[in-house]
Amino acid sequence: MTASPSFLGFPDRLADERVPRAVIFGAGHGSTYRGQNSSGHASAADAIRAASQDDIPLMEHWDFDLGGPLFDGGPVCCVDAGDVLATMHDNAGNRARIEAKTREVLVLPAVPILLGGDDSVVIPFLAGFADHGPIWILQIDAHIDWRDEVHGERYGYSSPMRRASEMAHVAGMVQVGLRSVGSARIGEIEAARRYGSRFVTAREVHAQGVEAALRHIPEGARVVVTLDCDSLDPSIMPGVAARTPGGLSYTQAIDLIAGLGKRARIAGFDLVELYPPADIDGLSAITASRLVVNAIGAIVRQTG
Repeated sequence: MTASPSFLGFPDRLADERVPRAVIFGAGHGSTYRGQNSSGHASAADAIRAASQDDIPLMEHWDFDLGGPLFDGGPVCCVDAGDVLATMHDNAGNRARIEAKTREVLVLPAVPILLGGDDSVVIPFLAGFADHGPIWILQIDAHIDWRDEVHGERYGYSSPMRRASEMAHVAGMVQVGLRSVGSARIGEIEAARRYGSRFVTAREVHAQGVEAALRHIPEGARVVVTLDCDSLDPSIMPGVAARTPGGLSYTQAIDLIAGLGKRARIAGFDLVELYPPADIDGLSAITASRLVVNAIGAIVRQTG
């Protein structure tokens, strides 16, 4: 079996024992629901890596998203550590391994970048920051993901922000890109509002710009970004399980990432819910790859 290529051809370790600025790793499964027998999300990380291959010879070229080359003319300072072992229905084991990998990266210290997987991988990813708080969460998503349980499972893809609200090291969250209808009922909306979550709809971003969301993030805060691919409009991100019109544009998404990097400190980043079976001509994977590049660019440009 041929090994999958790494993201942008990144090595799995840097020469001369240098500590990387960011470590990419994938996780195909988190906590699946009873009766779920397959997951098209499991192939997402490799689809993103494959989509990045055409940009490998361009890494030193000018990137107009970033205002310069990805690494500003310096050496590559990120690594791709491959995938965490993740097995369908091994929910507790998957969570333990994702959390352990996140902690391992943070101890280096480096910024962990997780390629999911469905949204359930976000819960152990955020749990891994327990010794590195307080953190804020910037969730970019069409849905608030606040269900307490579904089919008896409390750690599934409908519950990551509910579980995050229970983590002592999470100081607050901003949820941006919300639109249309999802699994949230009145009770979930009320619970999120009682917690103090700041809702910013996609319509507000279209009308007011990304500052509608960024203004809620305290300046200088350490922030973990969790980006669900369905936050973007399906015209540019068709490869999702729940296509919903009216989503964010690519430019709005990268402006959120860049703006956050200037206002606060990106402590972690995950991209989830890419669903390759629904993709059209690889468009979603290409867009997802570019979002990850923008996250790396913002991280590399952070001072300190």
